[in-house]
Amino acid sequence: MDFWQSVAFMETDQLFEVVKICEEVGFDGVMVSDHLLHFEQTLSRYPYSKDGKPPWPTEGIAWPECWSIIGALAAVTERIRFVTNVFILPLRNPIEVAKATSSVAHFCEGRLILGAGSGWMKEEFDLLGVDFKTRGKRFNECIDVLRRLWTGQAVEYHGEFFDIPPVKMSPAPSTPIPIYIGGMNPNALRRAARMGDGWLGAGQTLEEALETVKRLEELRLEAGRGGQPFETIVPIGGPPKVEVLKRLQGAGVGGTVSYPFSFNIGPTSTLEQKRAYLEGYANDIISKVRRSG
Repeated sequence: MDFWQSVAFMETDQLFEVVKICEEVGFDGVMVSDHLLHFEQTLSRYPYSKDGKPPWPTEGIAWPECWSIIGALAAVTERIRFVTNVFILPLRNPIEVAKATSSVAHFCEGRLILGAGSGWMKEEFDLLGVDFKTRGKRFNECIDVLRRLWTGQAVEYHGEFFDIPPVKMSPAPSTPIPIYIGGMNPNALRRAARMGDGWLGAGQTLEEALETVKRLEELRLEAGRGGQPFETIVPIGGPPKVEVLKRLQGAGVGGTVSYPFSFNIGPTSTLEQKRAYLEGYANDIISKVRRSG
């Protein structure tokens, strides 16, 4: 099982050191979050909380642009992988996304995963003039466009939303960039099963997670993709427990997530506090799960 640390909502002046500590103590990857702006008022409901409100404050939270910060973090690390959790893919032009991700992947030797979601905040789509209602169809086309451009070959694409003449993108990634689909609604699960290289959860109980993983397996079989490689990264609510993670591992789950520091330590914390947390997680959770499996 792989272990991922979310660095969402944390103090940016500690980010580089925290990621180096993650690599040092044995984490496999770091998760970077994505939003464009803070809105003073939103009518959109966050889909993963009971009251429809996101679990982070609107003040004092920085959202670094994903690809530039991942490129910078990759330059000061050697092994650790990076995934966006999640990048709002249908909000963007896939040609620009392909260029940014291809360049980052080229220079960090394949340590990049595109974790992509459909988005829930209509205000972001409205601001950029992108139709929120058609984001699912745009999402599917974006995936097709990315995978073609990432080949580095001369390709073209003619869809409902994107019309691309024969073009070639360089540099191309040396290995294909995996696309993990985020989200827990039926559409997200179907998209992950049909088009994804993996799936990213958003926090469930153990039993809910096991049921979701089972459903993904069924959907992948229906899509004729049951024998293809597929990784699930499943965060579990509450304090991490070795026995819970061992059950996930036994069910074929490939990874889990340590929640943002603001959830585990407090709204703000020092670098020393974060190091202590990461070392404790590595000793109490990562090492014990790995020894057992």
